[in-house]
Amino acid sequence: MREPVADTLEISSTAKEEQYVHAVYNEIATHFSDTRFKPWPVIERYLLALPAGSLGADIGCGNGKYLGVRTGDIFMMGTDRSSSLVEICRSRNHECLISDGLDLPYRNGCFDFAISIAVIHHFSTKERRMDAVRELLRIVRTGGTVLVFVWALEQKGRRKFDENTQDVLVPWAKPNGDVYQRYYHLFRDGELSSLFSEIGGCEIEEAGYDRDN
Repeated sequence: MREPVADTLEISSTAKEEQYVHAVYNEIATHFSDTRFKPWPVIERYLLALPAGSLGADIGCGNGKYLGVRTGDIFMMGTDRSSSLVEICRSRNHECLISDGLDLPYRNGCFDFAISIAVIHHFSTKERRMDAVRELLRIVRTGGTVLVFVWALEQKGRRKFDENTQDVLVPWAKPNGDVYQRYYHLFRDGELSSLFSEIGGCEIEEAGYDRDN
């Protein structure tokens, strides 16, 4: 069951994200990681097509599955807000640190590319989602590229959402029966591109739909 997030819920944006995102992923990290082992083909293709010697960042890297796609001739650093996921990532010998996606610990333009996979939909206001995009653009050099994936409202797979409700709580059930609710903002078709366009300073090379994202 996917519950809508009530508009009348008296809770700040940061408190909502702490309760329904950060705390949840720390609790489910091991089980979540066990289900996240195969890179999505479109993201793998992007990483494999990068020029040798590229330096990049995976913002919201989870268990680091994309950090290990191409280790021979490019270098990637990861950040995640979940200390438990960062622990898993480091145990796999990936370069990773705990960091908020709204305040990345990198200087301007220091990367050739950045990816943010299934992360920005966890920010609970448009302003915070825009700030997350701004941070991605800030850390990538002029001429570099950024790849972003978010959950779509108009999903074509097994998940079905009310088209009138973009802010929802989606359950995660652990094997022991415990259920945790995760906050998502479901993006309408074209909404992510609009965020980038509103911010400006970049060119959208490609936008599309892949695996409900």
